[in-house]
Amino acid sequence: MRYLRYTLVAILLASLWFVVAFYGGLVGWWLSANAPKDDNEAFFHYASETIDKGNNGDLAFVMIDNGKVYNSVYRGAENQPDETTSFPVASLSKWITAYGVMTLLQERNISPDTPVAELIERWQLPESGFDNSKVTVARLLSHTAGLTDGLGFADLPAEETLPPLLASLNNPKASSGEDVKISVGIEPGSEWKYSGGGYLLLQLLVEDVSGQPFAEYMQQHIFSPIGMTSSGYEYLANQQNAATMYDEQGAPAPYYQYASAGATGLSSSAADLIRFVQANLPTASSAPLEFDNVEAMRAPHGHKMGADIWGLGTMLYAPTASGSFVYGHDGSNEPAINSAVRINPDNGDALIVLASGNKLLASQLGYEWTLWQTGYPDFLFLDKALDSAVLPFAVGLFVLIAILVIVFVRRKSPR
Repeated sequence: MRYLRYTLVAILLASLWFVVAFYGGLVGWWLSANAPKDDNEAFFHYASETIDKGNNGDLAFVMIDNGKVYNSVYRGAENQPDETTSFPVASLSKWITAYGVMTLLQERNISPDTPVAELIERWQLPESGFDNSKVTVARLLSHTAGLTDGLGFADLPAEETLPPLLASLNNPKASSGEDVKISVGIEPGSEWKYSGGGYLLLQLLVEDVSGQPFAEYMQQHIFSPIGMTSSGYEYLANQQNAATMYDEQGAPAPYYQYASAGATGLSSSAADLIRFVQANLPTASSAPLEFDNVEAMRAPHGHKMGADIWGLGTMLYAPTASGSFVYGHDGSNEPAINSAVRINPDNGDALIVLASGNKLLASQLGYEWTLWQTGYPDFLFLDKALDSAVLPFAVGLFVLIAILVIVFVRRKSPR
């Protein structure tokens, strides 16, 4: 009976320690930043060394301190990029699209909770076993509309004609090569599920409500007012001062076209994204989107495993001291492009990284910056957070077993 009691106690304590250890991993107990908190120089030094070791192509890196550029790095394998060099930003396009959608709603006094079917004219979601009227603009922005396409848009070679928007809605070209349909597959509002197809719908919404082509609306109402002179949706190879494309081995790679402008098709520069970051700060004097609506974009709408991870078009990377979130968006696509822009609303600090030749470098620097800013790991690198708990759990389990063995031996020994 004594053996059973000790065994049950050991299992209970080990289980409790497991929960504590891995909870600690999720909230950053076992992680340490690569620079002392608030030490811009130390973090910039760490980032510069990381870039020198990991960069295989063109790269732009900018640190912003309280709304102003602190320092920057520009690296090129052959041609030297600068602050006006245009990079493809992949899914970071969705944040800029969301900003445009929110600006349009503000201009027309439309609530984000309006069903999208009331706002679009040329296409409607196919009938399903769910109520399509619950697919609202806010739910499309936050990937909670119940769409189950999981798109991933295909990369198209230069010689291929881009499909029109309605053709993409009817028959989207997925990066997986699989047949995908844009439709409601789960109860709208019930859970977060990534949907590139939702941003095709939002692109259509901009066109139908504004009466303008999507790229034209974004140019007139977002890019020009903010001063984003290098941003747009044209084929990157035809643009002046375009970043050179490389694969992950650092070999030159072709330029691709992207089938969804609103979801993946934007190209932009460090200088333009600096201005976009500044337009999201309360000090912005003439931004298209009122600051109350900027704040609404980082309110949590999408949740995963109990954590707030998505706002209205923004990724919510980690909580801040004020109760808000480090927010922004990352992007990754072929041949090997990666982008990351993150803002800490508590202090006006931000990070911008645009890279070709490496699929993860921008996001990895974003992860380290978020940890340095907040002490919390961001949700994109959940595996790192969980891995950090393995050693503490093992050590704690060893200590626990050792204590129980000592107690057991002492009680069993004759007195």
